[in-house]
Order: sequence, then C-alpha cells, then structure tokens
Amino acid sequence: MSVKQPLKGYRVLSAEQYGAGPYGTMFLAQLGAEVIKIEPPKGGDTARHVGPHWLREAESLYFQTFNLNKKSITLDLRSEKGREILHRLVQDAHVVANNLRGDVPAKIGLDYRSLKAVNPAIICAHCSAYGRDNERAKWPGYDYLMQAEAGFCSLTGEPDGPPVRFGLSMVDFMSGTQMVVGLLAALLDAQRTGEGCDVDVDLLSAAVHQTSYPAIWYMNESDVTGRVPRGAHPSATPSQMFKARDGWMFVMAQIPKFWPVLAQKIGHQELIADPRFDTPANRLQNRAELTEILDGIFAQHPVAHWLELLQGHMPVAPIYDLDQALDNPWLDTIGMRDTISHADRVELDVLSSPIKLDGQRLPNRAGPLLGEDSDAVLSEAGYSKTDIASFRKSGIV
Repeated sequence: MSVKQPLKGYRVLSAEQYGAGPYGTMFLAQLGAEVIKIEPPKGGDTARHVGPHWLREAESLYFQTFNLNKKSITLDLRSEKGREILHRLVQDAHVVANNLRGDVPAKIGLDYRSLKAVNPAIICAHCSAYGRDNERAKWPGYDYLMQAEAGFCSLTGEPDGPPVRFGLSMVDFMSGTQMVVGLLAALLDAQRTGEGCDVDVDLLSAAVHQTSYPAIWYMNESDVTGRVPRGAHPSATPSQMFKARDGWMFVMAQIPKFWPVLAQKIGHQELIADPRFDTPANRLQNRAELTEILDGIFAQHPVAHWLELLQGHMPVAPIYDLDQALDNPWLDTIGMRDTISHADRVELDVLSSPIKLDGQRLPNRAGPLLGEDSDAVLSEAGYSKTDIASFRKSGIV
C-alpha cells in the first residue's frame, strides 16, 4: 500500500543551507513535494562539510539529517546568467524558499518583488536570523544566539549553576517548521487567488514566541520565571526529575488528579491528606520538603521498578542517554527508525517522519549528492546538453 503524499505535483525551489530552512523543507519533500535544493557550485550547502562522520569526502551524515527526499542542483545565484536560469525554473514552481541572511534575498532576487513578474502566484518563504525589514537584517545569526537572547539559557539548568543552552538546536527546528506552516497557508491562498506573497519567519521571533506562558506571566504580572531544581515545572509539583536507585526518571503529577495516584502507587497513601501536600498550592509551597521525602522513597528501588508501578497510570518516563533513547525498542514498535540506501552506504539508518497519513509514516529516501539533479532539472526546463555544458564550464552550474 503506497503512502499518501498530498504535496505531489508541487515544486519547491530552496536556496537553503545548514539547519533551519532545510529542516522545514524536508517535511515538504516527505509529503511529496519536489524540493529542489539550489546550492553554490563550489562546495554546496555548508551542511555537507559538517563532521565528524562522513559518507564520502564532503558528503556528511549531518547533511542527511535535513535533506531526505530532496533533489540538488548547483547554480550561482549571484551571476546574471544564474538568475536568468532561476527565472526559467520559477515559471513552473510554486514556492521559492531560503534561509539566507536577511539582506541577501532581495540582493539576489529571491523575494516576491523580484519574482512576481515571472510567476505572480509564487510564494517566497524566508527564514532569516533577525528578519529582512530592520537594522539587524545584515547580521549573521545562529540558533545558540537566539537561545541566549530570548531567555532560554537563563531558564535552563540548575538555579545555582551557569545558564545552559538546549542540547539540540531547537530554535532552528521550530523556525523551519513555522516557515513551512506559513508558506503552506500562503500556497493555499495563491491557489485561490493567483497571487503569491512573501512569508517571513526569523529565528529570534520564533524563539521569543516559544517563551509562551512565562512571557505572558511577565508581561502581565511582572513575574520573572527562573530556574527550578531538577528541571521542575515552575508552578506544578511534584513534576520534576527524581533519582531512583540506579538512575533518573521524570515524574509528573502535572494536574491534581495524578497526586493521589502517585501516592497510592508508591505505597504512601498517607501523603495524600498530609496538610503540607493536600492542595496544589501547599505542595508548591513545600516543594523542597516533598522532594526530600520522595527522594528517600524512590532511592529504595531501581527505575524499572517504579516504571512498572506508574507507567500507564500517570505521566512518567526514564531519563535516557542518547544511545538508550535511540535503542529503545519502542521506536521500532512505532516505526520511528528507518533504513534507506545511499550511494555510499547500502543501509543508512535515519529517523522516520513524525507525521503519519492514514496511519502510515511518510517515506524516506537519501539526500542528494551535490548537483546530482542539475542535468535533469535543467533539461526539463528546456536547456540543451550543450547549454548545460557551457553553464558548467563557466561555473554557473
């Protein structure tokens, strides 16, 4: 049974690099869109050169993370001829995406103003560091800087320790995904009206938006959320990490109904009506005392014992190292690991898409070699073999 891919027939051209933009457009490719990466002829996407693990020289495993299901052409967009070729391709495209520095798209003609005469329905999606319409447009910027400036680092870690960034580039991933949400909405509108537009997401705005309820608390009540020991929730307790005999777990009596479940399951029903812990407000006020009591209880048995008692009855999970997380048999049960074939590795293990359609996860194929599809895409656009050879000789392709 083939997997439904609702974006088949749509063409996305993407001048993308590194993480944020490619992460977002990969969802489009997995959903069936023809996503064509436009890469510089010399070196291609920076992600191809990120170690430490390689499939071949200048073909990194890192690159595969963000570029499954895509095609690759090389094209010098800073040259007049390169932009001419771009315009030929845009005629039959639906989206032009990029995650370049904010001042670059207008310079090289990737914005709607530059392309609407070529294709009035084209959607131009931009994922920049700080936006395209302000004095920071020329600033380079990366995920870690956004975590710092948006307050993420100050919210992460132990109260008496230094600020801590997320272990993963979550701002990149959120920004790329939000760019795709915006461009899909604009694409729907363009299908109705025949008129495209620019769609903009910048990393800092995406990061600030993710401060969510602590932001609303501060803006309305001047309440500055700080770090809480054990990664605890700022207002619900017990909802934090606890140390069992042989490791850590996260236990979440996140809403009031789970508190009596927890107390009963661990064999300490007396805690339910204890006046120090009988209401959410009292548990929060006496968080340190409750943590000490629960530490003493959980330390008596290994993590597996507590999971056996609690899983399925209330929210609880083991705290795994990355290898344990990826070797978790549950990932095989739900199909979150996939094996595909690459030119340099017959069996290449990758993560499956988190999206299911009609109960099936979206298909994967290996990310493209640099310029792998240049000849085919340019031929389809009407260029002859002689033309393409000339482009290549002059460094345009």
